[in-house]
Amino acid sequence: MKVVWTEQAFERLKEIKDYIMAYGGSSLNANRLVKKLIERGDSLSVFHQRGRIVDEPGQEDIRELVEKNYRIVYQIRLSKVEILTVFEAHRLLRNDELDLPEQEHMASGGVNYIPGIDDQ
Repeated sequence: MKVVWTEQAFERLKEIKDYIMAYGGSSLNANRLVKKLIERGDSLSVFHQRGRIVDEPGQEDIRELVEKNYRIVYQIRLSKVEILTVFEAHRLLRNDELDLPEQEHMASGGVNYIPGIDDQ
């Protein structure tokens, strides 16, 4: 199944990278973490139902994977998996993170360059 990342998800990855670098983390470590999160999300192309159902909305099609201290929230559609957002695991999913316009989707599937993330 195809994995698609939303612009919101990529923006959250950029924020994670920026936060790590702003608080004393190295660019190398920040990039490694972001790439690991992307790899984990892209792995949903196989066995996409392995993530647990997200408690906040309680919908069976909205699931999450946890990687380190981060939640990768995704929605299972008919022909694709959409990564909706990524955030720190201690935080709850906000409703506004689920309401995404249809045009706000970006294909992934082995992303090598991510605007705003790989630019630094």
